[in-house]
Amino acid sequence: MIDTATNTVIATIPVGNAPRGVAFSPGGTRAYVTNRSDDNVSVIDTATNTVITTIPTGASPTGVAVTLGGTRAYVANFNSGTVSVINTATDTVEATLGAGVNPDYVAIANVP
Repeated sequence: MIDTATNTVIATIPVGNAPRGVAFSPGGTRAYVTNRSDDNVSVIDTATNTVITTIPTGASPTGVAVTLGGTRAYVANFNSGTVSVINTATDTVEATLGAGVNPDYVAIANVP
């Protein structure tokens, strides 16, 4: 973790192999880190700077985005051509969506 006021590292948090993407919950209380070589996502409690759970996903997760309400995280699974939909209340994959060949990133649109 980095203190953006001082640009200094305040914590180094071990996650899985080949961490690739990171997204924060709207309140900043959780960070979701994709671990490309482990096919999972590490969930970090930012108050304690610890991994609180690991969620299995499709093959080679890369990009991750959290919805504006914080209820879902979407994870692009590069080698399986899917997007995992994570329920952030239960920290489980509630759906897997087809996404074509090699999805790499995801984004959430702020639409009315």
